[in-house]
Amino acid sequence: MKPQLSIFFILFSIFSIGQTKVKDTITRRANIGFIQNGNAVSFKPETPPLIPIAGAPKPSYSYLWELGDGHYSKEAEPKHVYKNKGTYTTRLAVTNNYDNGKPPATRPKKVAVNDITDTNYKDIASIADQNGFAILKNCDPIPEQEMVVVVSYQNLENYVSSGKLYLFYNEKQFKHNNFELSDFRTYANEREIKENLVASVNDLDDSNNFVASAENSFKLKKYRNTTTEEDLDASLLDAHKTYHNVSVLEFDDANPGETRNVFYTFKTTPEMIKDTSATVTMRGIFVPNRSYKNHKIKNLEMEIVTSHDPNKMGSNGSFMNYRLVRFKRVNFKTRFQNNGEGPARKIRLETDIPDMFDKKTFQIESMYPECPICPKGEEPTVSCLDTIIKQKQIIFTFKNIYLPGTEQKNVHEKDSTKGFVKYSMKFGEDFHKVKTKSRTSIIFDKNEPIITNYATTRFLPGISIGVKAGYNFYPDLDKSTSYFLGATISPFKSYRFYWQVEWVNALNQYNSAVTVVDQINTNANGVRQLIRTTTATENKNINWEVPVLIRYNINNYIGIGAGIQANINVSQEQNQNLTIDTYEGDKESFLIGTKTETNNMKTSFTDIKTGLLFDLTAGFARIGPSLGARYVINFEQNFNYFQVYGIWKF
Repeated sequence: MKPQLSIFFILFSIFSIGQTKVKDTITRRANIGFIQNGNAVSFKPETPPLIPIAGAPKPSYSYLWELGDGHYSKEAEPKHVYKNKGTYTTRLAVTNNYDNGKPPATRPKKVAVNDITDTNYKDIASIADQNGFAILKNCDPIPEQEMVVVVSYQNLENYVSSGKLYLFYNEKQFKHNNFELSDFRTYANEREIKENLVASVNDLDDSNNFVASAENSFKLKKYRNTTTEEDLDASLLDAHKTYHNVSVLEFDDANPGETRNVFYTFKTTPEMIKDTSATVTMRGIFVPNRSYKNHKIKNLEMEIVTSHDPNKMGSNGSFMNYRLVRFKRVNFKTRFQNNGEGPARKIRLETDIPDMFDKKTFQIESMYPECPICPKGEEPTVSCLDTIIKQKQIIFTFKNIYLPGTEQKNVHEKDSTKGFVKYSMKFGEDFHKVKTKSRTSIIFDKNEPIITNYATTRFLPGISIGVKAGYNFYPDLDKSTSYFLGATISPFKSYRFYWQVEWVNALNQYNSAVTVVDQINTNANGVRQLIRTTTATENKNINWEVPVLIRYNINNYIGIGAGIQANINVSQEQNQNLTIDTYEGDKESFLIGTKTETNNMKTSFTDIKTGLLFDLTAGFARIGPSLGARYVINFEQNFNYFQVYGIWKF
């Protein structure tokens, strides 16, 4: 190889290495460590160092231990007493909060119990305070990461029962599936069964509830905490309407008061919605007795995140149908966590409120710590939530509360350090189809504020069909008439810029210029004669116009647009009338004979013209009737024309 080429390839290789982004293939791992004394086991995780995020609170780990016998723990270092001898598979899910890396991966670990040395065994804790049915998660979902969902159910009857457990996931309102169920683990001989999916369902009557949807405009029941229902068929129809997928388990012989846990591992998909203010849900249905229709329903709400940040704001208004939301409520939720070394006694949430919402419709849906609303005009002496509504903000203040800190001594349950406020509002009288952004400043006592992510609301494009009719003026054509009727398609009630596609069928008629041709013929007698041929042509055609425009609404009443247009001659009929006059001599002094001829010619799809157009409308620019004027400039020939029309968008 020549020296010059060698140097070139070396330089090219160095440049390529410098420009190539090397994928980080190093996986952080957490190991399960434990100390065992017979059937009493003390667990301790071995975790990698945390990677702080600049400007964020101190990073920390949270844990979900699956202890292999149906029990679980969220403590960092749990202690557990196994009831029976055997080999148990323990699992650990580690969540890295305020950390700049991926969650550490873990491997299951076997715990062999050969001796019963401790009889201080405790059954799975009762969940009677949640009506015998609960769903929890170890973390909020991040695309392409695993998460664990625990479904707990308790037999609250006074007899042994056998029932069913449903877990619905992947809402139909999203274009792609958000979750893949990679594994589930049962510890009381629950077994998976298959049930036929519902092919078609009818809307259920529920006049006050709504969930915005990308593909559906039906009403959905909104379950607060755990509800008890009696119409199982209706609940299943509603769930099948809302979700793509379901896991169904049957269980047998649950003793009175017995609590059981089922563990599901979900892998979030690469196609998962990336909107970090969006809320996704799963829905559980617990049928305590298969012989009856009584059942319990629980919704699990989760916010999409890019990192595990306990201080976060979210909304269920990520994909709203603009036609249907005028009188519906949009929910917002601000979550917070005290990461201090001591308890927080006062927490202030300063939340932005977009102008398009009507603050008069504001109402609090739920909160934690739970407390009453503060009395107006006096300083409270008990725990309460104070709300101050300003022009651009709503300020929530938890007063006289006790929220432990994650670094506080003797605080083992991280969930006890978390709180939230969930509230809802309706839209104002005149709101436009625009995206909104809002966020919250969270202040714990007198500490520096923590700023959350933006919670966004946005509307689906929707479809607006329009009917259009009018008249075309062709200044270069003689005696032309051109009427048209067509249809338009565009996004529904766009605020400013939007696209519009049209199809117009036009019936045109015009006369071509009359031509006169004089010719001198000499007859057999040698006499010269003037022969005059007059040609008159009438044209009729059916024309398709296909414009594609970018339009802009200046306000509610005036819109402008510009675009390109294809003009297709679908069919054309040409009637040609020839009049042949013969004169005596070579002058037109004496007419001696007239003869007429008619020619008819029909063609189809013979001509396509393209051009630019400029458009102006006045009336109801976004939806409803309006009048318009348009000027079309053709590229190929001098065939420009004006158009006036009326249009009604639905």
